[in-house]
Amino acid sequence: MELRHIRYFVTVAEELNFTRAAARLCIAQPPLSRQIQDLEAELGAPLFLRKPRALQLTEEGTLFLQYARQVLELVDRSAEDIRDMKQGLQGSLYLASVEGHAPRLFSSWIAGFHKNYPQVQYSLWNGDTDDVEGRVNKGLCDLGLIMDPFNAEGLNSIHVYSEPWIAMIPAAHPLAQWPGDSIPLAQLAPYELIIPSRATRLQEITGWFAASGQKPIVRCRMAHMLNAYELTEQNVGIAIYPAAAAEFAAGASICIKRLVEPAVTASYALVWSQNRPLSRVSREFLNYVQNTLADPPAE
Repeated sequence: MELRHIRYFVTVAEELNFTRAAARLCIAQPPLSRQIQDLEAELGAPLFLRKPRALQLTEEGTLFLQYARQVLELVDRSAEDIRDMKQGLQGSLYLASVEGHAPRLFSSWIAGFHKNYPQVQYSLWNGDTDDVEGRVNKGLCDLGLIMDPFNAEGLNSIHVYSEPWIAMIPAAHPLAQWPGDSIPLAQLAPYELIIPSRATRLQEITGWFAASGQKPIVRCRMAHMLNAYELTEQNVGIAIYPAAAAEFAAGASICIKRLVEPAVTASYALVWSQNRPLSRVSREFLNYVQNTLADPPAE
């Protein structure tokens, strides 16, 4: 069995079509079909069910695909490691994050990592926690920065940051006159609220109110903090978001108060897939982040 057989097989398994796979590999279809047949003969088992218009992986093919991908990843990683020994760490780091404090965390980590490894390139993508989880699980990004709650199945994770939840209150609203920089959650119950759009967030916030026998009046559910701020400024409702949202509210038109009774926090986690090995660049970046978190803050 040669390495090209494994690459050919993975490409066919991804396309489930010999014609498209041959086009990707820049070879003719008949030689590709023969190479797969030779591989099946060597393994002593069919890897594909050949149907008139489609291919389907057999049980043996599905198992072999897992091993084949691991082999190719190890080959690519070893090539990266050898190249890095000669030229220094390089390559691309694919990151995805939610909004809130996550962009600031990534920016700080990238700035420090860049000083150590100036040849590394970065590709950043933003979405909500569900979107970022999906990209990590599909292998579209190496590391993701998300917020609790999230589905931990298939993911490794480390906690990296926490911040309180706040209420963004229109300056003309009666609750803007509430004394101090915090406000009990129960005081918000009679008023229309603007909250994050994730279904898990609605369940979470509803649970906060239910603890005191109340039910929130949710008027709007917004995917982005900036949109929530704009609606709050127009007096549509009171927005409940993690504290990073306060960065939008620089003017006198919005009053910011920390939620208490209960005092609730938003937690951020750095995640990566359990099912595929990290690249050398990703491993080094993850180590850098973990070392940064372990270092005590400078006095």
